[in-house]
Amino acid sequence: MITKPLTKNIDMARGPLNISDYQAVDGYQSVQVIAKGLSPQDTLELVKASGLKGRGGAGFPTGLKWSFVPQGDNSPKQKYFVVNADEMEPGTFKDRLLMEGDPHLLIEGVIIGSYAIQASKAYIFLRGEYTVSERALEKAIDEAYEKGYLGSNILGTGFNLDVILHTSAGRYICGEETALLNALEGKRAIPRAKPPFPQVSGLWGKPTIVNNVETICNLPGILTYGVDWYHGLTKGKDHGTKLFGVSGKVNTPGCWELPLGTPIRELFENHAGGMRDGLELKGFLPGGGSTDFMLPEHLDLNLDYDEITKAGSRLATGTMIILDSGTCPVGMVGNLMKFFSQESCGFCTPCRDGLPWVDEIFNEFENGCGSEKDLEILHEHVDYLGPGRTFCALAPGATAPLGSGLKYFAEDFHRHIKDKRCPYKH
Repeated sequence: MITKPLTKNIDMARGPLNISDYQAVDGYQSVQVIAKGLSPQDTLELVKASGLKGRGGAGFPTGLKWSFVPQGDNSPKQKYFVVNADEMEPGTFKDRLLMEGDPHLLIEGVIIGSYAIQASKAYIFLRGEYTVSERALEKAIDEAYEKGYLGSNILGTGFNLDVILHTSAGRYICGEETALLNALEGKRAIPRAKPPFPQVSGLWGKPTIVNNVETICNLPGILTYGVDWYHGLTKGKDHGTKLFGVSGKVNTPGCWELPLGTPIRELFENHAGGMRDGLELKGFLPGGGSTDFMLPEHLDLNLDYDEITKAGSRLATGTMIILDSGTCPVGMVGNLMKFFSQESCGFCTPCRDGLPWVDEIFNEFENGCGSEKDLEILHEHVDYLGPGRTFCALAPGATAPLGSGLKYFAEDFHRHIKDKRCPYKH
């Protein structure tokens, strides 16, 4: 039984499989399933039944998202399927592993998603710095065309699909799907007003689905091995496996494919090897830089979307950033605030002006000039920049480590003020 469908073909020392070797290990079998008569609607229903949730951060049900694309004689004929491969979330490196290690898995998933919504063109919006991924994807796309999996009348189905690889000019905001679409159209990368949502009016005003790399890489297994198999992979109520990463001062930082519902402690101790000698776990961000801090007391929770949310954070990308006892929480949060400040697209006032203000306050703390009034201002910004106050989720994401950092590590902030320096620097 295949228990690690996302990483079963990945061997970074060997490099990605060519298309012949990929086919020899059930590669493109899902396209054969489609060729045998599986309709687009049936494909969509299978994905719905699988319970697959988006792996880019939001965790929205994939099949439900696809169902919003208008179909039928009166719907627009041109539809688009777009891969969000921008991956600029701090601490996140899972999509890179998939694209560098098994690019044909992504291409196969793109075919499935495009067929389900009847999109004849697909774009892979790739982070510009991912040059190794770019070369691997270019080769895989060329091979897929040569074998007849892309192009006109794929395997005699009458379905046509062209895949275009687009390397991004950069900016974190491109991870927001409507800003990504603006960038793909050659416009300034700023979010769009919603509604209309991209499923109805997206790329060049046509129905468009935007999905994350890891989400799409789940699709071949669902069609090849079935929904029951996919449900059987999990340890919890969320279905399938997921790539979980750990970065920071642990013994073996890395990325592993594990069942959803795996205990956090198992990821932290068994796979990441626990903390390095002489250090203790002080806290962690469970899903990248834009998630709330969790504490050592949360280690016995499961890596499950709802369970992490109930504990006050988000599973999001599933890539943990570790805060150790030798690292200043104020400095760690300040580093994230500098990043989010630099990456603001500048479209709305709270984000454009608020985040640089927050960044400046953290600079004052680092320089020994912080005050109790500064702490009040930071608390105010958690509200000013929170959900519903800005045009997109960039600033609310920044308030996650900010607000939870102020809550859990208040003593460290007060020591900066009292000692007029960072107590972690000797």
